[in-house]
Amino acid sequence: QVQLVESGGGSVQSGGSLRLSCAAPGVSDSLYAMAWFRQAPGKEREGVASIDSDGLTMYADSVKGRFTISQDKAKNTLYLQMNSLKPEDTAIYFCAVDFSIGDYGLGPHLLVSEYKYWGQGTQVTVSS
Repeated sequence: QVQLVESGGGSVQSGGSLRLSCAAPGVSDSLYAMAWFRQAPGKEREGVASIDSDGLTMYADSVKGRFTISQDKAKNTLYLQMNSLKPEDTAIYFCAVDFSIGDYGLGPHLLVSEYKYWGQGTQVTVSS
């Protein structure tokens, strides 16, 4: 059983920065994709950024140039550095892991249905 635990959320003003962390013990021993998703009230969960076990990354257009996903395999931790935050970034942010990428030849991806393991989420609120 994979236990993912997010931290680092909070409240900031527009233009500010936050760094989210996701503790993922044991994940780095596998072939995987990890990702950050977010869900705002009344909206569907959307992909933000993904990284695979080789370090390849991808981003949603809405966060390109502002957010950076990274990982520290020695610490089994996933990060999301968020800069130039906007009110529309307000949401609960979740980390997730997909161990099936080897079956389909996938790298980093934001296909929400393929991620089977999720954290509990951390709230990010950006005020104008």
